[in-house]
Amino acid sequence: MRMRNGLIGSAAVAAVLAAAWLAAVPATAAAGAQVKTQEVDYKQGDTPLHGMLAWNDAAKGKRPGVLVVHEWWGLNENTRNQAKRLAQSGYVAFALDMYGSGKVADPTHPKDAQAFMTEAAKDPALLQARFNAALDLLKKDPHVDPEKIAAIGYCFGGGVVLNMARSGADLDAVVTFHGALNPTTPAPKGTIKPRILVLTGADDPMVTASVLDSFKKEMDAAGAHYQVISYPGARHAFTNPDAGKAGMDALAYDADADKKSWAEMLKLFASVFG
Repeated sequence: MRMRNGLIGSAAVAAVLAAAWLAAVPATAAAGAQVKTQEVDYKQGDTPLHGMLAWNDAAKGKRPGVLVVHEWWGLNENTRNQAKRLAQSGYVAFALDMYGSGKVADPTHPKDAQAFMTEAAKDPALLQARFNAALDLLKKDPHVDPEKIAAIGYCFGGGVVLNMARSGADLDAVVTFHGALNPTTPAPKGTIKPRILVLTGADDPMVTASVLDSFKKEMDAAGAHYQVISYPGARHAFTNPDAGKAGMDALAYDADADKKSWAEMLKLFASVFG
């Protein structure tokens, strides 16, 4: 793993992260909270990855960590903002990189995003390795309780976190916002460990009623503890204020669904983490 200020070995991860916390500059601030961020360069195998940590500097002691997996656009400002919002709520968030080198598509170029996603998704084992690289990094952070970890994902990222749960990832909660629900491999019975919350748009043409029905049957057969909440009128990408820039009818921001879905996620985390 490499921070912006130099190279480090894996044995020194915790120490350097602790120093990075102290050196980072404020990103945003809220009443009673001092949210800070740290850009982090790390690796999966030989592939350079670039993510962002966010935390509330006013909070004391170790706290739950949350991985944030981006949409098909890559690790853009919208994903970074979700990590900052989590930090304001008292969590340590790590917005990870599934594409490599922090590669990001412009919101007006969905074909680029499609190409990035297709390239990354063609190897499920690679996605799992990149997810686990970020998970290991987050668990080693000095402000994180490694026994309390959740993962959230948006669109493509929602599919990623669900597939990690299906594969038996040791997580406490998984939340997907307008995420892909079709499995890479259906979950065997008893494999899924985290509680799962699916937040979807009732008018999302990418997540149809039949897709939802198949997903529920899969979760029931797997014995998963899950909940699905569907927002009337909401289409795909309802949490992204830039959704309309893509010029795709399927994508649209919905402020009401965005607000309500975020509240449902926080409610789940409060239940899971106490």
